[in-house]
Amino acid sequence: MQLQANIRPTIQTTKKIILLRYPLSSLSNPFFQPFRHSSAHYLHLSTSSSSQWFSLLRTAISTSNLRLGKSIHAHIIIFGHSANRFSTNNLITMYSKCGSLSDARLLFDKAPNRDIVTWNSILAAYALSADANDGLVHEGFCLFRLLHSSSAVSPTKHTLAPALKLGLISGYVWASEAIHGYAVKIGLELDVFVSGALINIYCKSGRITDARVLFNDLPESDRDAVLWNVMLKAYVHMGLEKEACTFFSDFHHGGLGPDDVSVQCILSGFPEVKFDQDNKFVEQVQAYATKLFLYNDTLDVILWNKTLCQHYQAGEIWAAFECFLYMSRSNVGYDRVTLIVALAATVATNDMELGQQIHGLAFKSGFDLDTAVANSLINMYSKAGCFSFARKVFSGMQEMDLISRNSMIAGCMQNGLEAESVTLFLDLLRDDLRPDHFTLATVLKAVASLTPGLSLSEQIHVQALKTGIVTDSFVSTALTDVYSRRGKMEEAEFLFQNQDEIDLASWNAMIFGYINCNNCRKALELFTLMHKSGERPDEITLATVAKACSGSVGLEQGRQMHAHAVKLGVSSELYVGSGILDMYIKCGDMVDAFTVFEEIPARDDVAWTAMISGCVENGDEARALLIYHQMRESGVLPDEYTFATLIKASSCSTALERGRQIHAEMRESGVLPDEYTFATLIKASSCSTALERGRQIHAEVIKSDYASDPFVGTSLIDMYAKCGNIEDAYCLFMRIDVRSITLWNAMLVGLAQHGHGREALNLFRDMEIHGMEPDRVSFIGVLSACSHSGLICEAYLYFQSMLKDYGIQPEVEHYSCLVDALGRAGRLQEAEKLIASMPFEASSAMYRALLGACRVQGDRETGTRVATRLLALEPSDSSVYVLLSNIYAAANKWDEVTDARKMMHRKNVKKDPGFSWIDVKNKVHLFVVDDRSHPQAETIYEKVDDMIRMIKQEGYIADIDYVLLDVEEEEKEHTLYYHSEKLAIAFGLISTPPSTLLRIIKNLRVCVDCHNAIKYISKVFRREIVLRDANRFHRFSGGICSCGDYW
Repeated sequence: MQLQANIRPTIQTTKKIILLRYPLSSLSNPFFQPFRHSSAHYLHLSTSSSSQWFSLLRTAISTSNLRLGKSIHAHIIIFGHSANRFSTNNLITMYSKCGSLSDARLLFDKAPNRDIVTWNSILAAYALSADANDGLVHEGFCLFRLLHSSSAVSPTKHTLAPALKLGLISGYVWASEAIHGYAVKIGLELDVFVSGALINIYCKSGRITDARVLFNDLPESDRDAVLWNVMLKAYVHMGLEKEACTFFSDFHHGGLGPDDVSVQCILSGFPEVKFDQDNKFVEQVQAYATKLFLYNDTLDVILWNKTLCQHYQAGEIWAAFECFLYMSRSNVGYDRVTLIVALAATVATNDMELGQQIHGLAFKSGFDLDTAVANSLINMYSKAGCFSFARKVFSGMQEMDLISRNSMIAGCMQNGLEAESVTLFLDLLRDDLRPDHFTLATVLKAVASLTPGLSLSEQIHVQALKTGIVTDSFVSTALTDVYSRRGKMEEAEFLFQNQDEIDLASWNAMIFGYINCNNCRKALELFTLMHKSGERPDEITLATVAKACSGSVGLEQGRQMHAHAVKLGVSSELYVGSGILDMYIKCGDMVDAFTVFEEIPARDDVAWTAMISGCVENGDEARALLIYHQMRESGVLPDEYTFATLIKASSCSTALERGRQIHAEMRESGVLPDEYTFATLIKASSCSTALERGRQIHAEVIKSDYASDPFVGTSLIDMYAKCGNIEDAYCLFMRIDVRSITLWNAMLVGLAQHGHGREALNLFRDMEIHGMEPDRVSFIGVLSACSHSGLICEAYLYFQSMLKDYGIQPEVEHYSCLVDALGRAGRLQEAEKLIASMPFEASSAMYRALLGACRVQGDRETGTRVATRLLALEPSDSSVYVLLSNIYAAANKWDEVTDARKMMHRKNVKKDPGFSWIDVKNKVHLFVVDDRSHPQAETIYEKVDDMIRMIKQEGYIADIDYVLLDVEEEEKEHTLYYHSEKLAIAFGLISTPPSTLLRIIKNLRVCVDCHNAIKYISKVFRREIVLRDANRFHRFSGGICSCGDYW
């Protein structure tokens, strides 16, 4: 803590440091009070805000304070910003400006992902430090050649400028010529920075003709006073009297006008010059010098404004601020242009306090009433997130032009006020202003996020047609984006195909639209077409396309997209890397997912959460929790989505305790749950042993006012149903006024799982009466309800109704439900015929359901045939061998039982262990068959023996048909007594009050004997027992099961 205190200046001082050098006069402003002067120069940083250390770092640069710069560097490392490319680039600049080239080079060499700014910064450092040092000049040229040979970045004018300076320092004209040729090759020969540097080099090397050619090729607007003076000095230095005087005359008549440097140069260079016999030229120059002296202030403002603009355009923001502050404190003064450029520079730094100071100057001088200045103030306040100040500026304007309206509309968008931006747009139309492409493109972005946005966008589309700018790329792309987000892909396609010029944003909007409409195939086809058209994708394209890749086919296309990202050098970019990571996770390729995750240099909470979620979705909860701990150790703080995913990882019986700890940790971290978190918490509680925990979360939901959220409501109904409390699920369903299709489906599936087939069908009819059109999930629920209740005729009717009445093509899940219904009803041959008639291959789940029916019906022949097909699909599925062995054991075919076991052994297939668990006093107790690891094992086994004795007296007979041992009947009976569900029930009986309902979960299907025994236990001990197995819910009460023995 002491180390941090020594390197952290206060926020107030951070904002003042530049201003202390040129303090502004006291200002008055309706929005704020000006800064108070402070004599302290450097204080301590108090937060890890990047904007504050950046502001202080610029101070270290402007004052060449290496000690301060190193302190800030230490601060950046401590707060984890050192891997940030933005901080690396600024630190390189700081070390070079503070005279420490070695530190700058060390930072550059360690930079993991250099962009063009990084290269420009280090080249500028060598240009600054290489004066009269041939070794540094050579190193600088080596770096430039290295950049030239790299395909990862493209040089800019700011790359060539320091390279040319190195050529000037070294005197190697040949090197400058080579750079000149390279500039021509990449189209930068006419750039004012590059041409200016080349003109200076050619002038100083005596090649005035080459310099003049370059000068003449420049547009007149780019020939500033500095370039004119460089040329003039070259003519004077070479003794070209007549050419110099002609050039001066051209300067004078060119519109820009010579300055005092030009006049001094021409008069001191040729004291005896006589341009004609009357000596008129010298008299004209002297008269011009007198005028320049007398009226210097106005000229100075223009020149200083030009310098200010040059600094801003070159990205030298803090140099621009120093220029502005000097103008404001000196006799130079400032005008509307000065304030507009200074406000633009403020936007670049997002420094509100400096912006407010400039507003104060504008207010004091009356320039705040100028429309252009007011527009700049609106833009500055909007982008700084202070939109209330922008509103005040706008309402106080005497004249509002289209830019004013556009600035306010854009400001509303930037600050999440989409409805207000639409209102401003309508006001603009009422005031008879003609919107331009910027107006329409901006308001369309707002419309895209509004609920009634489609009708509004259609009206704006009409407005674009009226104004004739519908084919403008900005407007067309915005319209395409709106239509695609609303699922109107035909309209989007028409706009896309009729654009004047299809740019990258248009391609991205269409690709996103197809993905949004779940048409991933079309999205991938469009990406391929985009690649063939020569359009280069950006990070947004690649991250979006990654979402379209899923399944085995998508995985192959995803790998191609990944290779494309590597080729473009953006695969390690956080946004792209996270998209590729998500793609591999969704495709189930966790090996490649981990590889991509490790290659992301600066992982944020999104990347960590994606990796945790991937492990959870692929069944590796333990690894998910391990990655969470690594995330905390790396210094990245989890958010509500991370915690929600972790809670999901903790929803299995063995991790429920960990889930509760994570929920507590979430609250201790100050992370308030949102609707997504609540939904995941509820899902984690969706097991029959966690009902009380689910009720607690339900209470939190009501307290946090998320009860009306449809996502949360659906999760609550699902939770109550899966906890075996279908009555509470139905009561909650009836209390919800606005019911989405997912809500109806959750209730349908819940009723089906509990065997309430007739009630599920009645609910389906109610859904139709309420005008809710069923989807594929609705029919899965209905067919499942028919299956669990033996309603075969109804199952056929609803299966046929899917396509006939609703146009829904039956999928493998629907066929599986129908096959399951036929199997439970004993119609095995009919089920086989249905499978053979399907338009696609049968799934392993379908064959497994049919094999289970063969076991129940004792059909050894069909069972053998089905098992053969199932093993061809899943040779390592232990449940197949177990079901087949059960069929053989029931028929006393012990040789076949032995063969099945040998086959398992040869293929190294391990039987999935059956286990059951019960939650008592918020603690989960897990049991496996013949388990004696529990601390109360002796008492539990005594209770089991007592249970068996008492239910036998009531008429219970052990069902030994499926015992896979060729032993005496008594021994077979004994093996059944200590199944995991019986142990869990025994523990529940000895650990809870007599009337307490027992909730048990079993990971596999409950066996016939245990199902029969539990019916007797519920009667003898007068306990209600809810058992959830792998297939459905069983509610035992008074010797009867809710399944009606149809399971």
